[in-house]
Amino acid sequence: MHPGAATWSFDEEDLNAITRTVSRFLAETGAHSALIADRAGQLVTTVGQPLKFDPTAFATLTAADFSANDQLARLIGETDFTTLFHQGEKESMYVADVARRLILVTLFDNRTPIGLVRLKMKSVVEELTIHLDRVFSRAREAGTTQPNILAGAGDEIDELFNW
Repeated sequence: MHPGAATWSFDEEDLNAITRTVSRFLAETGAHSALIADRAGQLVTTVGQPLKFDPTAFATLTAADFSANDQLARLIGETDFTTLFHQGEKESMYVADVARRLILVTLFDNRTPIGLVRLKMKSVVEELTIHLDRVFSRAREAGTTQPNILAGAGDEIDELFNW
């Protein structure tokens, strides 16, 4: 975890930059869709063709899959696995870690060569990491403490019930 960047968020410019990067990757590889989730399983965005399933549930399952595979990696003496590949009869997915913060899931059919996806994945992950570094730098510069919007809420609730 990056020190001082425990709380972070994307603004519209960040999301547009991420979307452009992933869109270019999809065009270069011929993959049809991508999904980005954080390591906790929260959906960040989808790019490409509309998904035919619930992307929020998929993001949660992807994060759980990635976490389980991290544990498998440790059992064989690795720190973690930075990529995963799942191949189906018609559809496949290539999953990559981005800066230990996000998970990029690339969805493609059997017309897209896995070798091309693997080849282009390294550069897209590097570019996404640069975008994330900017987000974390901005969070550090703004300070690590975010205003607590619920501060004082307990007192307000108590006041409502003190007639």
